Amino acid sequence: MIDKLEMFLALAEARHFGRAAEAAGVAQPTLSAAIRSLEDQLGVPLVRRGSRFEGLTPEGERALHWARRMVADARALREEMRTAREGLSGTLRLGVIPTALAAAARLTAAFAARHARVRVTVLSAPSTAILDGLDALTLDAGITYLDAEPLGRRTTQALYEERHALVLRDDHPFAGRAALPWAALGEVPLALLTPEMQNRRIIGALLAAAGVEAAPRIETNSTIALVGHVLDGGWATVLPLGAAEPFLSHPRLRALPLRDPDARHRVGLVAPAREPLPPLVAALMAEAREAPR
Repeated sequence: MIDKLEMFLALAEARHFGRAAEAAGVAQPTLSAAIRSLEDQLGVPLVRRGSRFEGLTPEGERALHWARRMVADARALREEMRTAREGLSGTLRLGVIPTALAAAARLTAAFAARHARVRVTVLSAPSTAILDGLDALTLDAGITYLDAEPLGRRTTQALYEERHALVLRDDHPFAGRAALPWAALGEVPLALLTPEMQNRRIIGALLAAAGVEAAPRIETNSTIALVGHVLDGGWATVLPLGAAEPFLSHPRLRALPLRDPDARHRVGLVAPAREPLPPLVAALMAEAREAPR
């Protein structure tokens, strides 16, 4: 039954029979037959069908919850037995908010150096997509905010506190300042992350509290694109200091800490609340606990 549940999860994620079959590594008729066999075993229709996939039935939505639990347990069991037999190996899928990619690189580099037979896939994603990926079993762990939105039942490990800075070019009128209050950003043409990013929502709230409207003329989901607009001249952006740090070796870039308030938000590693944790996730959590703060 586990193989059929795996295909059911692939269909629920892809919402398309052809793409689900490709993701599951089987032919489309094989996937369709597996779903029908699962429906026969459970005695209820799971999928609404027309000329194409039209969604899950109410019974299918309830079955999806159980399927995720059962498949997660089966995967963890296989991983536990493989680790007992061969040592830690396999692929760890990690979702990371864009502003934490530099911190993620430090963590995954140390993790990969310690566990040479493990492959790590790092995907940049908004915080909501990371939580959805953990629920859908498409991600094993994530790095996101720990205190900015509800996490649900998760295992967490704090990594660092995020503080913000205004990133600008060395010829900007504010470039000679040591720091700036958030209220001063009303005078600055800003490029910011797109609204679905939790960091943008945090920045918007801090600007609003300072009496500044967050109305950027440039929006992007890429920190590299933000810095590119700053270097092109005329723009500034707000980034966490840790996210800005990799770019500050450029001779023309400056980062001014933002104060009044000196806002801080915790960022950390999150994973589904399971006991025991799958071996790869447990090893990553252990690495995170040892990481320098």
